Amino acid sequence: MIGTRLDNVDAPRLIRGAHGWWFIGNRTWTLLRAEHVDAEGVIRADIAEFLREQGAYRPRIPKSFSLTVLTNTDCNLGCGYCFQNTALDPSGGHRPLRIARQRLDDDTIERIMKFTAARMAAAELDKMTLLLFGGEPLLNPRGCLRLLTRATDFGLRSASTATNGVLLKEQLAVELYAAGLRGAQITFDGSRNDHDQIRVTHAGSPTFDQILHNVERATARTELRWNFRVNVSHHNFDRIGDLFGQLDGHVDPSRSTIVFAWVGDAGFGYGNDLRRAADVADAFAEWSIAGIGAGYHIERPSMRTTCQICSVPGGRYGAVVNADGTLYSSWQSAGKRDFAVGAVDTGYLDVHQVADRWVTCGYEYAQADSEVADTFADRVDARVLDHLYTTGRL
Repeated sequence: MIGTRLDNVDAPRLIRGAHGWWFIGNRTWTLLRAEHVDAEGVIRADIAEFLREQGAYRPRIPKSFSLTVLTNTDCNLGCGYCFQNTALDPSGGHRPLRIARQRLDDDTIERIMKFTAARMAAAELDKMTLLLFGGEPLLNPRGCLRLLTRATDFGLRSASTATNGVLLKEQLAVELYAAGLRGAQITFDGSRNDHDQIRVTHAGSPTFDQILHNVERATARTELRWNFRVNVSHHNFDRIGDLFGQLDGHVDPSRSTIVFAWVGDAGFGYGNDLRRAADVADAFAEWSIAGIGAGYHIERPSMRTTCQICSVPGGRYGAVVNADGTLYSSWQSAGKRDFAVGAVDTGYLDVHQVADRWVTCGYEYAQADSEVADTFADRVDARVLDHLYTTGRL
């Protein structure tokens, strides 16, 4: 614990490492010696005051409005664990039933931008970050391009997409980049063989090589940056490390961030039987350290923060908008029945009226034992920080 923690949604962390205690604050990673922390894990008052003066306890203040738009709610893949599935494929194939079909059009884009401009003015923000989301957003390439183009008129600071990568063909990547897209998150379900058993088309066909080819061609033709999310479960745990060799020569690590994520099992017919044991945490740390050695960017451990969009009911600093203009509190509830919290034409409903619908991102993946989850994260982050420190990268 930290004896002088501020009472706000942003909370610094204090975790034990190999060389002392790591203090993780607002963009701060400080190695404290043993004498700086007492037996109960409370920072000495004078050290805490020094850190406070350096801004380490300062909460993160939004500098731009965070807008997430579902350009399309359909998906070209049939991943069993997807949080947007509503039932298994009744035929036993790879077409799980999903949230209602919606597709972004020009009229809705204009309505969304009018709503966004008003929300930005109310929050006194003149910049915007945009995430193109789905379903699979690239099933509606025209909607993506049109939205990017319109967003540039509203102080677009950065734009990215969460895509499965199958449809990110070379020419479309070039057009999206020209329209303002600068980053793409793509998920791998482990190394090739495991990925191709889990992340398949509706016909059951593999996708790994197509995704990798698309990334390689888009990297050659644009300056897009990549965020590779690697889903980890008992299905692929033993072979995660093979992924590095399979990516080698096809992606540019210097333009890529790699993140290892505990896959949720919010879908149907799928479960993750891994437990957050010490050996599992050590494996996550080893994969991250291997990624650093291969030249990838790794997300630095951060203070405990909450989402800019969903943490404050009423969406002061951001919004999640479905393709039909309906508002939701988070990307994970978007498009789901009975979770709407407003509409772009009329604004947010009274927060008291929709209290049971205002959920935060990750609500379906929340662990029953938060202390176990925190211990897991602390163990991974401590090893990563120790490595960065000993190799002079911190």
